[in-house]
Amino acid sequence: MSAMFRSFSAFNYRVWFIGALVSNIGAWMQATAISWVVLTELTSNDAAAMGVTMALQFAPPLLLVGVTGLVADRFDRRKLLLLTQSLLLLLGVAIGALIFAGAMTLPIMYGFALALGVVAAFDNPARQAFVSDLVARENASNAVALNAASFNGARMIGPAVAGIVIVAIGTGWVFVANAVTFLAMLGALVLIRTNELVPRVKAPQSSRLADGVRYVARRPDFIVTFAMVFLIGAFGMNFPILASTMAVEFGKEADGFGLLSSILAIGSVAGALLAARRDRARLRVLIVGTAMFGVAALVSAFMPTYWLYAATLVFTGFSVVTMMATANGYVQTTTDPALRGRVLALYMAILMGGTPIGAPIVGWVAAEFGPRAAILVGAVAAFVAFAIGATWLLVSGRLHRHERKRFRLTLDETRPLSVVVPEEFSDEVAGTTPIPLPRDDDDEMPARTRAAS
Repeated sequence: MSAMFRSFSAFNYRVWFIGALVSNIGAWMQATAISWVVLTELTSNDAAAMGVTMALQFAPPLLLVGVTGLVADRFDRRKLLLLTQSLLLLLGVAIGALIFAGAMTLPIMYGFALALGVVAAFDNPARQAFVSDLVARENASNAVALNAASFNGARMIGPAVAGIVIVAIGTGWVFVANAVTFLAMLGALVLIRTNELVPRVKAPQSSRLADGVRYVARRPDFIVTFAMVFLIGAFGMNFPILASTMAVEFGKEADGFGLLSSILAIGSVAGALLAARRDRARLRVLIVGTAMFGVAALVSAFMPTYWLYAATLVFTGFSVVTMMATANGYVQTTTDPALRGRVLALYMAILMGGTPIGAPIVGWVAAEFGPRAAILVGAVAAFVAFAIGATWLLVSGRLHRHERKRFRLTLDETRPLSVVVPEEFSDEVAGTTPIPLPRDDDDEMPARTRAAS
C-alpha cells in the first residue's frame, strides 16, 4: 500500500474514515447554513453577529478544558463519541425544526451555538485522541493527516451542496441532511472492532488537568506550537465571516458563499495529503506553512473579482491545513500516551478557544471597515506567528550553518529520536524494537579480563 495511505491497512481506520467523511460533509453543510441564516435571515448582513455566533460555539472548549481532556483520558473514547455524536444529531434536528416552524430568532440561535460548543468541547479531544487508538503508533502521524484530508475533503462538498440546497428548497433541509449524515459516524463507531483497538494507557483516578499543563510547560516546542496555533485560530481562520462577507461584497448569494468554502477545501485536501506522505510531523513544516498562509491571505485581500479571490483561496487552504495537520500530528505523536487526551484538550482549547477572542474582533473589523481589512488582520497574525516560530528556531540553536557548505543552513531535528516502547503492538514495532537480554557478571567484564582468567 502507498505510504500516503498506509493507515488504511487497518480495518478500524477504514471504517472510521468512511463514517467521518460522510459526517463531516453534513457538519460543513450545517456550519454553512448557520452562518448564512445569521447573516441574511436573522440579521441584515451583520458580520458582528456572525462573530458572536462563532465565539459562542468555540468558547466552551476553552472554558471546559479542565474537564474535557480528563474525560477523554479516563473513559472509553468510543462510547464517549457515541454519546456526543448522538447529541450533535439531536441539536441539528432541533435547529431545523425551529427554522421550518419560522420560530428561529437570533437569541435562540445564540443558545444553540453555545450548546453545540459545549458538546463539541467533549467531542473534539476524544475524537482527535481516538484516531491514535485505531492505528499502530508508527502510523499515527499518517492517520492524523488522512483525518485532516477527510475533514477538508468534506469541505469541498458540504458548503457547495448547502448553498445549492438553501437556494433551491430552504435552509431547514440542510439541518435535516446533517442529521442523516451523523448516522454514518454512529454506524462506524458500532462497527469498529474493539478487540483490534490499540491498547492505550488510561489516566489513573488521581490524574488531573494540571499534569497535562505541567507536561506542556516543560516542552518549549509545544509552547511555541500552541502560540502559533492560537494566533492563526483566533485571527486567521475565521473563514465563515470572511467568505460570507466577501461573497456579499461581490453580489453573490448562498451558492456563491458555499462555492468559496469548497474552493478553499481544494487546497486544504492537497495540503493534508502531502502531510500524509511525510514520515512524521516536523515543526519546520509548521513554520513554513504559517508564512505561506500569511502571504496567501495578504494577496487575497487585494483581489478585485470574485473568481480571482476564489483562486487565492486554494493557496490559503493549502497553507493553513499544512500548518494545522502538522501541528496536530506533532502534538499527538510526541506526547506521553497517558497524557494525550489532556494535552490534546489543551491544544483544541488553544485552537478553538482563540475564536471567542478573535472572531468578534474580525467580525467588527469586517462590519466597520470591510472584509478586506478583516483578511489583513489574519495576514498580520500569521506573520507574527511565523516570527515566533522562526525566532525560537534561531534561539534554540537548531538552525546553523552547514559544516562544509558556506551558504547552506541546516536544521537539527526538533525532537530526538527515541526507541518506541512496545505498548502498542504491531509488526513494525515488533521488528524494530530492541529486546534487552539478561547479562551475567561475566558479560560485563572486558574481553581481555575474561581471556586472562
